[in-house]
Amino acid sequence: MSSNGPAKSHATLRYTSMRVSIFLGCLLVALLLGHFQVIPVSGQAGMIFLFLLAAVASAPLSYALLGKQRDEMSAQISDKVAGMRTRNAERDAMEDAADDAARAASAKN
Repeated sequence: MSSNGPAKSHATLRYTSMRVSIFLGCLLVALLLGHFQVIPVSGQAGMIFLFLLAAVASAPLSYALLGKQRDEMSAQISDKVAGMRTRNAERDAMEDAADDAARAASAKN
C-alpha cells in the first residue's frame, strides 16, 4: 500500500466505479420509466434519449454525492504529480552534475 493507506490508495478507481454505478442506476430508472410508458419512447431515438436523460440526471447526483471521493482522487493525483516532479528534478540535477564533471575533465585535457 502507499503512504496514504488503504483508504486512499485506489481513490481514482473508487470514484470512477461509483460514478458509473450512479449512471447505471439512473439508466435503469429511465429504462423502467420508458418501459411503463411514463416517458414516451419509440425506436432507436427513444433509447438514445433515455441514455442522454440518464447522463444528465447522473451528473448532478455524482457532483452532490461524490464530493469526498473526488477530493481524495484529486489529492492522490496531486501527490503523484508532485512525486514525479521531484524525481525529474533530482534526475536533471544528477545529469547536470555528470555533464559538468565531464566538461571539467575534458577542459583539463
